[in-house]
Amino acid sequence: VLLAESGGGSVQTGGSLKLSCVVSEYTIRRSCMGWFRQAPGKEREAVALIGSDDTTWYPDSVKGRFSISKDNVNNSLDLQMNSLTPEDTAIYYCAARVGASCPPSFRSYYYWGQGTQVTVSS
Repeated sequence: VLLAESGGGSVQTGGSLKLSCVVSEYTIRRSCMGWFRQAPGKEREAVALIGSDDTTWYPDSVKGRFSISKDNVNNSLDLQMNSLTPEDTAIYYCAARVGASCPPSFRSYYYWGQGTQVTVSS
């Protein structure tokens, strides 16, 4: 199973970025897929989850600014991030979990990408 993220980079406060994740050797249609991030010295946290029924979940910290979507045909996942702030600076990871439920704990996800750096400057 391979998950490959792309789209990270550096932006100024208020800017936008779109992350993409292409998944190989695994069908995402019946899985929970998610985006997580990890800042230096902090625990990995979920920022967007999408279930097999396309139900989405966001923590309050990104609600209204981030949007997750998936393409079951192309086996890919996107994360649109708007109104970015320096607090959003982190490495962002794409992850997959077998099954329909979408717990927010990173410990529940089996497959991970290598991550892509997002840096937001003030």
